[in-house]
Amino acid sequence: MPLPRDASEALRTEVAGTVTEDPDALTRFASDASHMVQLPVAAVAPRDREALQRLVAWARRWKIPLVARGGGSSLDGESVPPPGGVVVDFAGWNAIVEISDADRLVRVGPGVVNRDLHRILASHGLFFPPNPGSWTMSTIGGNAATNAAGPRSFRYGSTRNWVRGLEAVLGTGELLRVGHRTRKASTGPDLLGFLVGSEGTLGMFTEVCLALAPVPERRVGLVLPVPDDLSFRRTLPRLLASPAPAFSAVEYLDRATAAALNRFASGRLPEDSALLLTELESTAADEETDLERVARRFSETGFTGEPVVYADADQLWTLRGQSGEALEQEGVRIHEDVAVPWSRLDELFEGTRALAKRHDVLVRLFGHLGDGNLHPAFVVDPMSDRARIVRRDLVLLAKRLGGTLSAEHGVGLLKAPYLALEHGEVGVSVLEAIKRRCDPDGILNPGKLYPASPLVPGGAAS
Repeated sequence: MPLPRDASEALRTEVAGTVTEDPDALTRFASDASHMVQLPVAAVAPRDREALQRLVAWARRWKIPLVARGGGSSLDGESVPPPGGVVVDFAGWNAIVEISDADRLVRVGPGVVNRDLHRILASHGLFFPPNPGSWTMSTIGGNAATNAAGPRSFRYGSTRNWVRGLEAVLGTGELLRVGHRTRKASTGPDLLGFLVGSEGTLGMFTEVCLALAPVPERRVGLVLPVPDDLSFRRTLPRLLASPAPAFSAVEYLDRATAAALNRFASGRLPEDSALLLTELESTAADEETDLERVARRFSETGFTGEPVVYADADQLWTLRGQSGEALEQEGVRIHEDVAVPWSRLDELFEGTRALAKRHDVLVRLFGHLGDGNLHPAFVVDPMSDRARIVRRDLVLLAKRLGGTLSAEHGVGLLKAPYLALEHGEVGVSVLEAIKRRCDPDGILNPGKLYPASPLVPGGAAS
């Protein structure tokens, strides 16, 4: 159903910016990478902070949901609108507000694309380490909203580690600024931490301040075959033991995923075994010695064969980042995200394959091995009962192994029913109390992250 005429007229009168209500033009806002689809009733690109605050006031008055959207690369439905929802398009909020070489900080609009920022910072000798697989399209606002990570999270951690400050418009219309430019602060509970990973349910980001790291002199990608009988529980602690080579990424691709990538993106990955993908940081003077150390460490831990070398590691991660698209071309429709401690990795691999066999679905396995973070990809209709049961059983498996139901993709709509497994009933009640303070009318991204919302059909008021 379209917006009520009075609401539409009020929106165009009160909110400075671009308003789109044509159904054909709205189709690009109807889905993300999760295969969920819901056409919004409108999309609004507010001109500035004041316009965004006016938009929130309008939405509160008309009881209309608002869903912030960046690159639309979310995998659990975070940026898909509920029925009757309005998408808030932040793609044009892509200003680089400040780059401070002295403080190693950058302030940006939420619509800045991750890889674009990477290229801009290169001339300053600095970089923002988190590089999700979707870095060619995902935005900094979206990275902060979902606490995105990526291959380099092994060394550098997820986005949460690098967000120094946020400015956000809450569901009350208030403008909240949190964080510090300093490297540390001890002024009570971390309000910044409440917003990072909140998936647009508490506030919509208008500016993000990020800490930066100096660009390593050399970053080399190395690809090695994984022996069939390798035990990750035994091998990883030895491979990454101190003093270890300066690995910044330790990734895994199963044989089928490597082959799919080669077909999809003309890659040059070996296809006769599963693969270990690593990134080595070094200096020009030490690179040869470091590569020799790495080769010895590989040999000592059971890896054989000559590695395929990518002199520019970003070429490897750009290829690796296309895994999801490559697998979708071959029927994969569910892209999952769980993590367990290193000591339980073998059980996660075995348990995932067993549940796929039990439910008669194909599974492809890849992910951030160094973080214990696996991305099982299942060939199954994502909207079917079988898909729901597969996801449930995978979540239960990860929790049984001492892990998490989402390592970096977020919760969104698809995993909201399992939130109490992660935080417990008391923890969920605390989160809901924070939600009520920041978004008392439930207009911000209802149905996502939190198990229920007053603006989602069938949802209970929090």
